[in-house]
Amino acid sequence: MCGLLAYLSTDADRVGDAHVDGVRDALHCLHHRGPDDTAVWSDSRVVLGFNRLSIIDLEGSPQPLPHARDRYRILFNGEIYNYVELREELAAAGAELTTHGDTETIVAGYHLWGPDVVLRLRGMFAFVIWDTHTRTAFGARDPFGIKPLFTARLADGGLVFSSEEKAVLELLGGSKGAGGVDAASLQHYLTLQYVPEPATLHRGIRRIESGTSFTVVDGELHTSRYFHPTFRPQPVPAGREQELYDRIAAALDESVAKHMRADVTVGSFLSSGIDSTAIAALAHRYNPDLMTFTVGFERESTSEVDIAAESAATLGVRHVPVVITAEQFAAAIPEVVWYLDDPVADPALVPLYFVAREARKHVKVVLSGEGADELFGGYTIYREPLSLAWAERLPRIGKRAMAALSERLPEGVRGKDLLRRASIPLEERYYGNARNFSPVELAQLMRGHDPDLSHVTVTEALYRQTREAGYDDVTAMQYVDLFTWLRGDILVKADKMTMANSLELRVPFLDPEVFALASTVPLEQRVPRGSDATKYALRRAMEQIVPPSILHRRKLGFPVPTAEFLAGPLHEWARDIVTGSQTDEWLDRGHVLGLLDRLREAEVPSKRTARQAWEVLVFMVWHGIFVEERIEPVIPETVYPVRL
Repeated sequence: MCGLLAYLSTDADRVGDAHVDGVRDALHCLHHRGPDDTAVWSDSRVVLGFNRLSIIDLEGSPQPLPHARDRYRILFNGEIYNYVELREELAAAGAELTTHGDTETIVAGYHLWGPDVVLRLRGMFAFVIWDTHTRTAFGARDPFGIKPLFTARLADGGLVFSSEEKAVLELLGGSKGAGGVDAASLQHYLTLQYVPEPATLHRGIRRIESGTSFTVVDGELHTSRYFHPTFRPQPVPAGREQELYDRIAAALDESVAKHMRADVTVGSFLSSGIDSTAIAALAHRYNPDLMTFTVGFERESTSEVDIAAESAATLGVRHVPVVITAEQFAAAIPEVVWYLDDPVADPALVPLYFVAREARKHVKVVLSGEGADELFGGYTIYREPLSLAWAERLPRIGKRAMAALSERLPEGVRGKDLLRRASIPLEERYYGNARNFSPVELAQLMRGHDPDLSHVTVTEALYRQTREAGYDDVTAMQYVDLFTWLRGDILVKADKMTMANSLELRVPFLDPEVFALASTVPLEQRVPRGSDATKYALRRAMEQIVPPSILHRRKLGFPVPTAEFLAGPLHEWARDIVTGSQTDEWLDRGHVLGLLDRLREAEVPSKRTARQAWEVLVFMVWHGIFVEERIEPVIPETVYPVRL
């Protein structure tokens, strides 16, 4: 696990001391991703730098790692969970292995199998391999995008790859060197709650997409998608449903066992839902001294902390709760946004930062339950195609009438959104779990709003692929989420908030073998008709793992009382952010202040209004840090020391 930074020159013999010093200096931005070791290697064409978090075999696998008598050098961020099995296969094929870790498995596999090595890797990864003989580079990101990788072309024509955007910014000389704010990405952010891949909020910086490999030949970057997630629902014969549940339980158990491989103590996050509880229960089988961690806020009613503590007691694991105040929440925002690189307007990432900070005092690795909803059909919104099936039978005139009625109803009236959504096709109404601003509201907020740019720009190609595959609407929604919500929000906050604390997070649900099985689960075993259940087959599979008292509990996640905060204790804090922001080029600040006034004046603050205000506030803090350079987050020296 590390932070990698690679500079590739376009010309032979161009790399000099200035390039080496530039990479060495920029590595300080990645120190939190790997505080245990630092190294820089260069030749006449490349500079490779890395910071390492020691999980497995630090002494035996120093990076940038050489292989094949120094022909290759590899930078690798992640973990390969089947590296033991791959090493045996490589050794049998005659590969010369000089270390005992998983890093050499990748580069040795590349030497033997070429680019197809990525198809054999079971894990989370972002890597760059430099071939000193051919003077070319090869790299890839894992199938689901658990580990990040940014890229940009510098002023001298060279290419840079990095685990974090801020290190690229440093080499580019700041936001201006990166081309400034990308207007289209900002509009997508305000619609989706995150910046969709492969873009970033900086015009000159891009992301290597999830499930994609790349080559650099003569300074030119070429990308190729190697992972094409395919759902192949298979009917389950009557009376043989239990066989499916048993296979799911066995696949998840085997995945957790693989994800427990480490030379350090592994813990687990624990919330109120079955996903994290199942992971913790399975992990406890392999570590009787397992520690679990959860977070919540100071509230009078039953909170996530209380429920997680009950679950931990039932499972028999050691449990560490974290409780934070509104003031602590607000004080951490600049630091959290700095770690994020691009803004993500999911308030749950703040408590995730705090629980990761506490967990790091006890362990170096934690397991978590991300991905279960996307793979097994867990989001409540996945039931919408079933509940709107009646609308699909209506003639066009009936749908037009519903749309017209929806437009006449005032905002907030019950049923308005249902009528609107029933009147439009899935491709237009569904783009993920965040729907904060309507097009009309976005036009009122954003200066230079482009009416022709919408979420359809992001999802159109994805829906075309689902139609070509013949997917039903629920499966299509899951497919779209793999490329949008999962990799844009869920996995970004998971990676950035844990690595901010030098803590490695592993996600056993997002395992190729688990996905291969989940992709065969039929629709009725995900969201059965005539029931409110979601991820039905997974719940049935967990009956042999999770206690009954937990199995059917309503999921809370890490809920944040954003509306109460912005209407009460954090109202003035929020106003100060808006009034001090220099974002008039992009936003109508008066409109944002109006949102805050509505929250304060309402008898019951609107959660939707709070989400809108929060989304803008996060962008303003981001802009203050990375564009205005007016806000300077205080980064803990224990994680982020003075420049190297």
